[in-house]
Amino acid sequence: MAETKRLLEAASTLSDLLRSRGIPHAFHGNVLTATLANVSHSDEILCIVENGHSQHHPFRRVRDAISSNDDFKVTHSPWTDRLHVVYRRFIPAIEIEILPSGEAGPRRLDANTVMRVQGVPFLTISEFVRAKLNSWMIRRLDRDAQDINYVLSRYWNRVDINRIPEHDMTQFVTSHSSAASSWAAIKKKYGM
Repeated sequence: MAETKRLLEAASTLSDLLRSRGIPHAFHGNVLTATLANVSHSDEILCIVENGHSQHHPFRRVRDAISSNDDFKVTHSPWTDRLHVVYRRFIPAIEIEILPSGEAGPRRLDANTVMRVQGVPFLTISEFVRAKLNSWMIRRLDRDAQDINYVLSRYWNRVDINRIPEHDMTQFVTSHSSAASSWAAIKKKYGM
């Protein structure tokens, strides 16, 4: 596990480079829940980069943006279609996985889908829950469930039910009854 403040510094530095190139992006992972909860350690940070129609693939855009910065190194795994950016200013280095928007998270990264936390762009609460729920449906990892439970229990009133797949959330609540009251409150808020 890395210190949350180090992950935030790596995210901020990468964000500055991407923003200077006009590349829409947002971070997510349990670094968001650690930041919101003021927890000193977390172990997951991902960066979603917008994939526009007339623009190059997000991986190429990220590689171009960090090419002149010695603090970052790119690791591309073509057989798994993954791109990792390694922030080498710290020991141990911080690894950030780059994900194309639409495949992970929303297609468009704008004021409706991105919020700032400690100056770093993160997915909004609704988009974070949606992304984590998608991960949980695929991997069924406890850490994804913990992140969903934490955010739902504290920020349920900031969740847009229209962004959450109801079938997936029903399965999640069936497996994790601790989320039932938050999900019920969200449904009641929307008159469901």
